[in-house]
Parts: sequence; C-alpha cells; structure tokens
Amino acid sequence: MQRKHHRTVLVVLLLALGILWSAVLPAQVDNQPADNAVQLTAQDLPVIDDLRSIRLPADWNRVQFFLITVDVGNHLWDNFGHTALRMVDENSDTDIVFNWGLFDTSVGYLRFGANFARGVMEYQLGVSPPHWELSRYQGEARTVWQDRITLTNAQKLQLYQRLSWNLRPENIVYSYDYFFDNCTTRVRDYLNEALSGTLADRSQTLVPETFRDEVQSHYASLPLIALSLDVLMNERIDRQMSQWEQMFLPASLRDQLGRLGLLTDTEVLAQFTPPQDRYSPYLVTSLLMLPLLLLLLCVRKASIASFSSQPGFTLRLPSVNYRVLGLTGLVISLFSGIYGIIMLLGWLFSSHEDMHANINLLLFWPTDLMGLLLATRWTLVGSAPSVTRGRNQFVMIYMALHLLAAVLYVFMGLTGFSQQNTLSLMMFVVPVLILFALVVSTAGLRSVRSLSFT
Repeated sequence: MQRKHHRTVLVVLLLALGILWSAVLPAQVDNQPADNAVQLTAQDLPVIDDLRSIRLPADWNRVQFFLITVDVGNHLWDNFGHTALRMVDENSDTDIVFNWGLFDTSVGYLRFGANFARGVMEYQLGVSPPHWELSRYQGEARTVWQDRITLTNAQKLQLYQRLSWNLRPENIVYSYDYFFDNCTTRVRDYLNEALSGTLADRSQTLVPETFRDEVQSHYASLPLIALSLDVLMNERIDRQMSQWEQMFLPASLRDQLGRLGLLTDTEVLAQFTPPQDRYSPYLVTSLLMLPLLLLLLCVRKASIASFSSQPGFTLRLPSVNYRVLGLTGLVISLFSGIYGIIMLLGWLFSSHEDMHANINLLLFWPTDLMGLLLATRWTLVGSAPSVTRGRNQFVMIYMALHLLAAVLYVFMGLTGFSQQNTLSLMMFVVPVLILFALVVSTAGLRSVRSLSFT
C-alpha cells in the first residue's frame, strides 16, 4: 500500500511538472508575429459561377440595400451585437433580411455544444421578412438601427449576384469564426467586393484596441464571462487591430461605413437601454487577498499534542479560521481546476487556436480540483487534518511547484518573454494564489509520525 501511495504521488507531481513545462515551451516556439497568422486585408471571395442562372431586377434604381445593426444584448451569445442586410426590390415587391447568424441545433444541444467547444461551428445564411427580425430583437430589448447603403447600380448588381450565390444550398453553410468570419464580416466582405476593394483599402489604419480589449469591453455587463474569457484566451488576441479587422463588430462596421460616407437615411427601428457595465471581476477576485492575509497573520507554532505529532504550525482560532480557509480553498480549487481543464482540453482537442498554448496554464492546473477534498475537510471539521509525513511532503512539493510557476509567470509577463497580456492576472490573481499556497504550506496540514511495530 505504501508503494502504491508513492507511485500515485509521483504521477501527480510529474503531471504538474508536465503542465509547467508545456505552458513555457509554446511561448518559445509559437511567439511569432501575429501578422503571419492572420490576413490583415480582404480575402478574395469565391468566383460566382453560372451568372446566367441568376434572375436580375429590371430596374436597379428601384432596388435598395440597408444595413441593419443590432445593439449588444446581455447574454453570452449576443454581447458583440449583430449585423444583417436588408434588400428592398420594388420591381418584384420583395423585402427581405439576410441573416448570417443562424445555426442548426437539430443534432441536439449537447452535441452542438460539444462541436462548438471543438471548434466545429457551422453557421448559415437565412432570409426572413423584416417584421419577423425586428420583433425578435424587440423581444430581446435590443436597439436596432437601419441605414441605407449608398451604392451605384453597378455595385448593387455585384452585391445582388453575391447574395444570390450565397443563397444556393451548397453555399449557405459556412465555418463561423467569432473574429474573422461572422455575421458582420460577411456583410463587410460582400460590400467590399461590390465597392471593388475600396472599403479594405481605406480601412488599414491600426486602432489602439486589441481583440482582448474588445472582448473585455463587450462583456463588461457579465463579469464572470469577462474573467473566464480573459483567462482562457491566449496571446493571439493581444495585438492591435486594423480598422478592417475591427469591423468584426457590428458597431465598428456601421461607424466605418458612416465615416466613408456610405450610409444615409438613418432610422432607429427599436430603442432600448443597453446593458449596464457591472463590477470588475478582478476587483472581486482581489478581495480574496484580505482573508488570506489575515489567515497568514494567524499562523502560529503548533504544540505537540501527542507522541505521534510532529512539530509544525497551525492557525489561531482553528474552528473559525480553518473554515475560512476551507471556503476560500473551495473557490480557488474549483475555478483553478476548471479553467485548467478547459485550457488543456481546448489545446489538445479544439481547433480554436485562441485556446492553444495558453501561458495561464502556469497558474491554473487541472489537478487543482484535488484541493476540493482538502478544502471540504477544512470547512466541515474546522481543523487541520492529520496526515502521514509522505502525504504532507506531497502537498508541500505541490504548493512549492505552484509558487515556482507563479514566479515564472510573473517573470515571463514582465520581461516580454510571452506576448500574452497577463497584467490583470498578475495584479489581482497571482497574489491570491501565492497567499493561498503559503497558508496551505505552513498550516494546512498536521503531519504525524509513521509508526511501525516489529
């Protein structure tokens, strides 16, 4: 039994060391300029074949296109807003809205969620009457703007042909990407094609914001989501965007088209108050430092209560302080373990490149979920559990590795070894993890002598 215990300890420690090494190594290998990985200008759209099969309106002066911009919502899936394209053809008395934000859940929500996590995101184009679209956004209490797009007849022809091509069954479905191919970038790309590339040419100026800045800004009304996305996404989102790239956001597309004089006849089809920004998630996280600092001040030398006891440290007012440590440990172990599992699985099995080789794996380990057992014990009993010397050494080594990883994380962030934006985590999360590791290492367990009788 003793050998089996030592093997288990060795496996867990090797796993922790593996996480440390794997989180550092990619920063050396993958630290390439982001411009090499992402196209900053417009991509060539597929050639429209069989143009003769597309029936064209008789009079282009009676065809108008409108940009539909929907304000942000207050859910995980709608906090970037939404873009659609409305076409009014008086020749055929047609008035429809093109919407690239549809997805099929007929495979079941569980399978759809699993596919989404793996990076298999098949969205599709749908068309509907304007009143149907508008009623949906009114039900969600989201403001809707409509702007007429200023196009020549030749540009209208080009856009009409592209939309007709997209409506063909073989072209309806596309691989969704939240930054580079979504409901807004589809409209942007099609308008750019109709404008012979002038939209892309006039939108190459870099903006101050990064992709991470926009993610944090748009999820300010959902603090837990904002914190989670900041932890789970890697350095690929930490570079400045061009105006072209920033147009993945509906509001940015509308603003840029307006600056270029391509929008007119603005109407507000629905008016609602947008979601209000809430508290900073890092402010809440930093509050964990207070009880941990107090616990560290409550550490005292433990007395030897019995022949089997080992000298060590404990907490004053144990029935209170160990329960405080337990509750704090439950929160830290749960979030750290879950974040670690998501990052590791996302790296190994997902095609979401924004989740690969994340330096935050230095802080959040999947194995931290083991801490739930110890934290539960502190919370329920209100004392430090007595463990064998071997188990105590295992916890000490594990905490030491965590401290080493935290120091390495700060070093990599401050020296620029990693291009990932880690400032918020260094300021508000790393101190919490270090304090927790120190308290657990000094007073979390009570070591007892292993007795043997021969």
